[in-house]
Amino acid sequence: MAYVNPTSLVSTEWLAEHAAAPDVRIVDASWHMPATGRNPRAEYDAEHIPNAVFFDIDEIADTDNPLPHMVPSPEKFSSRMRKLGLGDGNRIVVYDTIGNVSAARAWWLLRLFGHQDVAILDGGLPKWKAEGRPVDDLPVKPAERHFTSRINSFLLREKDQVARNIAASREQVLDARSAGRFAGTDPEPREGLRGGHIPGSINLPYTELLNPEDGTFKNPNALRAAYDSAGVDFKKPVITSCGSGITACVLAFGLHLLGHHRVAVYDGSWTEWGFDESLPVETGK
Repeated sequence: MAYVNPTSLVSTEWLAEHAAAPDVRIVDASWHMPATGRNPRAEYDAEHIPNAVFFDIDEIADTDNPLPHMVPSPEKFSSRMRKLGLGDGNRIVVYDTIGNVSAARAWWLLRLFGHQDVAILDGGLPKWKAEGRPVDDLPVKPAERHFTSRINSFLLREKDQVARNIAASREQVLDARSAGRFAGTDPEPREGLRGGHIPGSINLPYTELLNPEDGTFKNPNALRAAYDSAGVDFKKPVITSCGSGITACVLAFGLHLLGHHRVAVYDGSWTEWGFDESLPVETGK
């Protein structure tokens, strides 16, 4: 078995060979939970893959929304991409400082707004550095490039759509959080947030898609086995969810690698659902 969309995942070797190509753009889309105390922008300023620009997930968002890093307007997204020098005709490669986590959010956002030629660097910055490849702290000043925004609403789900789906059950809801958070036995990282999960959803922690030794994606057979073990039906559409729409994109990316083309991300995810007392919650496995 092979990945159906193998060009969406590039190796460190591939990037090292193609980084200087005129159509390739490199993006650092690192993000961390606030409780970690880590500042992804400061880490980027200290070291990044040469010529990488910083994709600020918390700012390239609807900052008027009280929920974290919700999808921005097409106008804002296009404006930010232009200023980063990302646009039509570019082959964009995204990475992060954990491995294969928040890079998937930037991958999904770019595709949501119509840019198809985007890939994730497998293993991210940790693998790149472990292999002794170069990093620097030099400021990057990209030339602006036109970005044509064409939002693909099929890739996005909102709260009302997810609520209606509980009864209709047309789409599977796949939750990327840990088993304890899904069951409601472990506390949520956001104070006051209910525990549990969307009724009828199934659990596949995003870490199950990654090789523990280096954070790379599992081979196609092992990746498919992870989804099969969770109970995912590849003949039915999928809505992925998580805590705040970050690791849901990891599940969406894994499904994309395997060729599932009917996958949407619930943008508000558990932060939106769990805080809304009018919405039902299930606990347990």
